[in-house]
Amino acid sequence: MDLDRDGRAVCADDGRLVGWATAISSPGVRDAFRVWLEGRVAPDSRGRGIGGRLLDWQIARGTEQHAALEPEASARLVVHVHPTMGALEALVRRRGFTAERYYAVMRRPLTDLPEPRTVAGVELVPFTAERDEDVRRAHNASFTEHHGSVERDEVAWRNWFTGQRAFRPDLSVLALADGEVAGYALAYVVEADTRATGVPTTHLGQIGVLPGARGRGIASAVIGAALRAAAAAGLERAALDVDTENSTGAFGLYERLGFRTDRTWTSWALPLRPVRG
Repeated sequence: MDLDRDGRAVCADDGRLVGWATAISSPGVRDAFRVWLEGRVAPDSRGRGIGGRLLDWQIARGTEQHAALEPEASARLVVHVHPTMGALEALVRRRGFTAERYYAVMRRPLTDLPEPRTVAGVELVPFTAERDEDVRRAHNASFTEHHGSVERDEVAWRNWFTGQRAFRPDLSVLALADGEVAGYALAYVVEADTRATGVPTTHLGQIGVLPGARGRGIASAVIGAALRAAAAAGLERAALDVDTENSTGAFGLYERLGFRTDRTWTSWALPLRPVRG
């Protein structure tokens, strides 16, 4: 990401930041090349057209990224809208975006945890740096059919996931079958969230099981182990995001493991046709 090209800040005459926007693409194409658009306008500066100007810039920048990086593929510019963001929803709707997917943020306290379960032929171990590349490959294979997913190369994988400051390898769990990664749950603890909420929380950011290993209870075993690791470390809550239409039935699995929907958000998308091809 190059903030000079992919970000914009809006400042008042006194230098105070009143709005910002980014347009971030990720290498790789499955169903489409995706550019994620995110931005905010300070409450006391709304109603002045700042949000519309920023969104127009994001659309233009996302279109440029599409043409430069994946011109032969179709593309989708994506905006995440929470239920309280009525003005943003109206704005993206006017610009031609349509709602394409619905997500839930689920939480559960780290009490009354699931009993440990064993899976024949599977060993549960903590994440280690030596396994990072194996986990990346397993993640790409696990999410081949997942809506909106893209292939993560080594650089993108570490920038977005295991290279984050919030990543907690000690709270992350791998499932090994015949010594190879068959499933995983990667955990993150965001200190800014802890300061804001007062509740230390483990965020299970990536959870997956190889297609050929599904149906054996690996996901339940891995998540349960990750929850127990977080509780032992003194955290008080677990959280995750899930596509409510996930084809693997993840939403129902998380409910069975004690997670409950805390809030929802909607993914809105603007499709772009291939530039050439």
